[in-house]
Amino acid sequence: MLVFVVFGPVVDYLSVPRHPGLAAVLASGYLLAALLLFVFGRRGELRTQALVGVSIDLLFGILAIHALPVAGTGISLMLMFNIGAAALLLRTRYGLGIVLIAVAGLVGEFSWSVMAGEPDTRSLVEPVMFAIGYLAIATLTSVLGREMRESYNLAERRGAETAHLVEVNELIIRRLRTGVLLVDGDNHVRLANEAATLLLGDAGDGRRDLAIALPELSRRLAQWRSDGRSDENPLQIAPDQPEVVPRFTRLLAGSDQTLVFLDDTSLASRKAESLTLATLGRFSASLAHEIRNPLAAISYSVQLLEESHDIRPADRRLLEIIRQQGTRMNGIVENVLGLARREPAKPEHVELVSFTRHFIDDYQAGHPIELDSLRVTAGQPNIAVLVDPRQLHQVLTVLVHNALLYGRIPGEPARITVNVQIDKQLMPMVEVLDRGPGIPDRIAQQLFRPFFTTSSHGTGLGLYIARELCRANQAMLDFVPLPGGGGCFRIRFSAPTQPTKPPPTQERRGRTV
Repeated sequence: MLVFVVFGPVVDYLSVPRHPGLAAVLASGYLLAALLLFVFGRRGELRTQALVGVSIDLLFGILAIHALPVAGTGISLMLMFNIGAAALLLRTRYGLGIVLIAVAGLVGEFSWSVMAGEPDTRSLVEPVMFAIGYLAIATLTSVLGREMRESYNLAERRGAETAHLVEVNELIIRRLRTGVLLVDGDNHVRLANEAATLLLGDAGDGRRDLAIALPELSRRLAQWRSDGRSDENPLQIAPDQPEVVPRFTRLLAGSDQTLVFLDDTSLASRKAESLTLATLGRFSASLAHEIRNPLAAISYSVQLLEESHDIRPADRRLLEIIRQQGTRMNGIVENVLGLARREPAKPEHVELVSFTRHFIDDYQAGHPIELDSLRVTAGQPNIAVLVDPRQLHQVLTVLVHNALLYGRIPGEPARITVNVQIDKQLMPMVEVLDRGPGIPDRIAQQLFRPFFTTSSHGTGLGLYIARELCRANQAMLDFVPLPGGGGCFRIRFSAPTQPTKPPPTQERRGRTV
């Protein structure tokens, strides 16, 4: 506009500038400065650009007011917009500084004109009113600018927090053990988390159309969309993948996008097992009293019979077996209760070879094995471990009983060997080996799961309790298939604290536990 006033067609209708040469230089210089600021100023920070721009405006504007007194009022009014914009964009102290410079420039220019004796139709009231106006507009826009910056900073913080929450939600969804699929209205899979990708396997590899990747799941989704009913029967996605139960829900009300949750049935079964075990723990605590009462009566009756002199030696041996088994049953009840309450084991120094031999003698005395064979082998004469002898006795009872029951060729006697040795890592271990038909891999993977059994008469808790008792004693119980047929249940103990010989009472303890 300054160029238009100085060099435009309206110049003939205006008064002659006070300083024509200065007016031409100012108009040209101002235009050049504006172009340079427009070209290069956008590369810098907005506040820097505003500070430089308003400084140039004030410099050329006040000089233009002096050179063109006829346009001074208009230029002063236009500078009010520049000052207000600078106070809005800059910090408060910079905005007020710009206002003071503008007021000083207006008053200084007016004073210069008066002292120089140059003709001027303006009065002192005009620059004073403009100064007050500059202060008012700068104060107002400065307050607005401060609130705007605070709102901007708050929005940035909220945006960063929201972005962080979105990342956390995405991470949670990706790491969910439940498979999640996002299917649009065209039956295309838009998103799939890690669990869903693992469940889909090859079916989801590069195939985004649900009808092609998983036709049965697509059929169930179409049925749910049509009548709202969902088929909750397990779905086998692939032969080598676990069964899943699909659940459907809309992403948003009225949206055609559907979230598909693929619940792994094995996870659900493990949750049910955990609940069942918790219930079993509470049940065993209430049942212990009922079991111990008849056991106490049996034990008391046996003691009375043993005091009789009319008992034959063979019957007295039977009474001894009853007393031993009653004591052992009471120990089993205590171990189950300790397992349910997660009570720690009470380890002692045990000499494995002697302990195992006494265990076999006690087992054969209380469980006639007829034509079956049960023997002990040892790699060394003495192997010391730190273990709870009562719990070890219970574990060996479970393993030997299972070996005699299942580790045999049909029609042939069982051949069971309990081997005590030290492995290559110098860790003591006990192996219960049989020469039976072996255990298939699909069953071996589930042997130690609670309530898993292949027998119609079993409870599926024996091996589970045995492994838990081993873990309570810092030992590991695993199944190892034998190359020539048969199976091996291996108890691997932690290294003994010191390789001591068995204490004097060890032999007696091994016989009476």
